[in-house]
Amino acid sequence: MLTHRKPACLSLISTDLPVWSVVETTATLYQKDRQRFHLLLNEPAVLGWEPDTEDRPAASDAASSRLLWFEISPSRAIATMQGQGNLSYRHLWERGMYGISRYWLRGEGVESPGQMRLRNYTRHLELSGYPLPEHLRLEYELWTGKLQLGRYVLNLDIHP
Repeated sequence: MLTHRKPACLSLISTDLPVWSVVETTATLYQKDRQRFHLLLNEPAVLGWEPDTEDRPAASDAASSRLLWFEISPSRAIATMQGQGNLSYRHLWERGMYGISRYWLRGEGVESPGQMRLRNYTRHLELSGYPLPEHLRLEYELWTGKLQLGRYVLNLDIHP
């Protein structure tokens, strides 16, 4: 398995809601086979997200960062986020199909919400660059039942 370290930029934008996020970091790219790749990003923690951060002593950047793991191919992408905080998620996108978006909310009590499962519909999935990927663009809708929760564009640029 070939491994490459490269600078990367990940952005998520909603086309109909005030949602916009950009992360610039170093990515580790693993080539699984000719058209399949795994990409590991270290995302800094979102400041102010954790509701109990003021009660805790300040954590180091490494302890408060989150890992983003992408599995990408020309027809499918999976993103998994794991971190030290109370939120994790996993998205599965396939071109022209409904996929699953799961969010895990960890809480202290027995009545904590646990898992939230949503559907996403992938309108467009494009992976470009050869022999290594340089750009991934995903356009998708997020749904709960019959209610649309917005349209989103995810761009992942992997710099040479």
